[in-house]
Amino acid sequence: MTAVETFSLSKQYKHTLAVDHVSLRVPEGVKCGFLGKNGAGKTTTIKMLMGLKKPTSGGFSIMGEEQVFGRRNLAVGYLPDVPNFYSYMTGAEFLDLCGRLYDIPAAKRKEQVQSLLKRVGLDKARGRISTYSRGMKQRLGIAQAMINNPSIIFMDEPISALDPMGRRDVMDIVQSLTDTTVVFSTHILSDVEDICDYILIIEKGRILVQDSLAGLKASHAKDMAKVTLYEAAHGEALRAALGRFDYLSVQADSPVELAVSSDTADTAAISRAVSSALTELSLPFERFVPHSPTLEDIFAETIRNGVSTGA
Repeated sequence: MTAVETFSLSKQYKHTLAVDHVSLRVPEGVKCGFLGKNGAGKTTTIKMLMGLKKPTSGGFSIMGEEQVFGRRNLAVGYLPDVPNFYSYMTGAEFLDLCGRLYDIPAAKRKEQVQSLLKRVGLDKARGRISTYSRGMKQRLGIAQAMINNPSIIFMDEPISALDPMGRRDVMDIVQSLTDTTVVFSTHILSDVEDICDYILIIEKGRILVQDSLAGLKASHAKDMAKVTLYEAAHGEALRAALGRFDYLSVQADSPVELAVSSDTADTAAISRAVSSALTELSLPFERFVPHSPTLEDIFAETIRNGVSTGA
């Protein structure tokens, strides 16, 4: 099943078209990284999908059900970019309030609150929310997004203001949501690459990419290998020696690391040429590996080219 689908979804603010006729599909059960530069349209899109902003035109469905603005949707959970809480409450009291808003019966609500606090690592936090760190508040925000056992959780920049340990804690929680579709926006591409299996890239309100991470890596793969040597002089010597192979392109990523690529030869041919040059020069080397594009490479190339691709 498709968890989220939009049909030429648009949002106009006076003279600014923030979201431009977006048609996207997010498969059920994936962890979807929603990527784009500041102002690209991520937050506006998420708020329309949450029913917090009315689309100017177009529509969308959640779990196969077409959505109507103003009608409550119990299938979704939401963590905004800056979650707000009643700071005089404890975490348990706040989650209990959220459960009441969903009309969860008292006995089930108590069990759900304790289960969620334990899941996000706040079961030992007895103080008021005003004493919580930013990371603790983000974890509480994830718990409130899960209080109604939603099929889909939308998270807007859940890790942008956290330190490395806080980011890791939140990403571990997101990764543990194996029975829930998660769509989250972020600028931390390495975290997306670690846990996501589906990617959306938006630029100037238009979706440029929607595909699995594996599919994107396959489509952006190039015949390239990385050679890491021990000394800068060795890097210079190898680069000069490879110059005689007119089908190779050599780029120095650092004084001791070369990226060797070709538009006409495969990785095996590149390997043979590099091995020949290393043997001829009697150069030791630390590492020789085929290059796989990172999500950062894919994102940069996509934004640079500005061409819509994907499934």
